[in-house]
Amino acid sequence: MAVAKRIIPCLDVNKGRVVKGINFKELKDAGDPVKLAKQYSDEGADELIFLDITAAEEHRKTMKDIVKNVASVINIPFTVGGGIKTLEDARNLLLSGADRVSINTAAVVNPELIQELMRIFGKQCIVVALDVKRTFDKKGKYMFSKDGKDYWFEIQIFGGKKATGIDAIEWAKKVEMLGAGEILLTSIDTDGTENGYDIELINAICDKINIPVIASGGCGSVDDILKVYKNTEVDAALAASLFHFNKAKLKEVKNYLTKNEILVRPT
Repeated sequence: MAVAKRIIPCLDVNKGRVVKGINFKELKDAGDPVKLAKQYSDEGADELIFLDITAAEEHRKTMKDIVKNVASVINIPFTVGGGIKTLEDARNLLLSGADRVSINTAAVVNPELIQELMRIFGKQCIVVALDVKRTFDKKGKYMFSKDGKDYWFEIQIFGGKKATGIDAIEWAKKVEMLGAGEILLTSIDTDGTENGYDIELINAICDKINIPVIASGGCGSVDDILKVYKNTEVDAALAASLFHFNKAKLKEVKNYLTKNEILVRPT
């Protein structure tokens, strides 16, 4: 039986406000997280992702009060990430209303955390986020080439501000082995550009793992969502600018996908 594709609005939160940037930079205000969360839940979003995008960089914990307030106004699955370093951090967010937690920097620094979270809370609760950027040197295990330039996909941490030297494809395989239930895959190269998802990166990851993948970074139109479903095996498409700045409504997206023979849940 075919599984319906998911449409997931994302709330990137900085200092209590939803923001959106380009390539993880030049952030601009997009609204109140609680108000937007309720709007997207009411409009038929399949899930919601809340990312405290500066928590890791600022070495602080995710804003529990905002998480609690968001959880109180929605009735859809809710994933929260940013600043999670320990089992206690994850437990506090789940008790605040999150259904799943997403870890990124902490997973790179301490891969065993993935196993610990999976054992305590279950695989279905653990999302590992990969922030990925093309690197133009010869150090990657999986090399790619375009326009005469060789590159590989490198994992970045601390909100995309620090390179790790870790090959993204190898890391995706490892986090699956350690017990991640799903991967949130963000292309820093396409983030905020609204030129479409990074199809090459998505296929490179999906071809090597068997757990679900959420595509993130670059969505600027309903057609971009159709293209990512037509050209990759992703299970969900995340979008931010598309919804925050009223370029499309969730019902419009789902109707368009249905007309183009993509199975989605009704709004």
